[in-house]
Amino acid sequence: MNILGIGSRIKHPDYGLGVVTNVTSRHYWVTFIESGLETIDVDSNFEIIEALEGEVDSVSFSDVEKSLKKILEKWSDVSQIVPIADKWKGGKIILEPGTNTQNKEVPIDTFFHKITMVRDRIRVMEQKINASKLDEADKIDLQQYITRIYGSLTTFNVLFKNTNDYFVGEKSK
Repeated sequence: MNILGIGSRIKHPDYGLGVVTNVTSRHYWVTFIESGLETIDVDSNFEIIEALEGEVDSVSFSDVEKSLKKILEKWSDVSQIVPIADKWKGGKIILEPGTNTQNKEVPIDTFFHKITMVRDRIRVMEQKINASKLDEADKIDLQQYITRIYGSLTTFNVLFKNTNDYFVGEKSK
């Protein structure tokens, strides 16, 4: 069975006349004159009016995009967008020294971004350790340090909007 190329024209028994606008390994996306966009199986019953051939990508752009996103999240320091709690938006952190010197003010959004970047880089380090050729005892030892780092950062959980974004250290038994 040859797969139709984009631009091929077909006549479907239920949807009528249409043009193939996208192709995956299992489906045609067809824009029909009467019913609009429909997805049909490549082995559906339809009449081919005009078959266009050519290079047909058997993976949709959406599939490629999802795969690339997963790879980048797993193996790089590209971070997902983590929302700050609403009450902190537009706020600032004031660092007041114990000596008679000027205070330092930092926009809380900037500080929060730095905290989330630290978290993301720790996660990447954790993945690289787990994928490394270190022996299991060394991996476990390093994992315990990472868990303690997360535990040290739990103070900043108050900044996160969603609890599933929280830092989690060692859980008490």
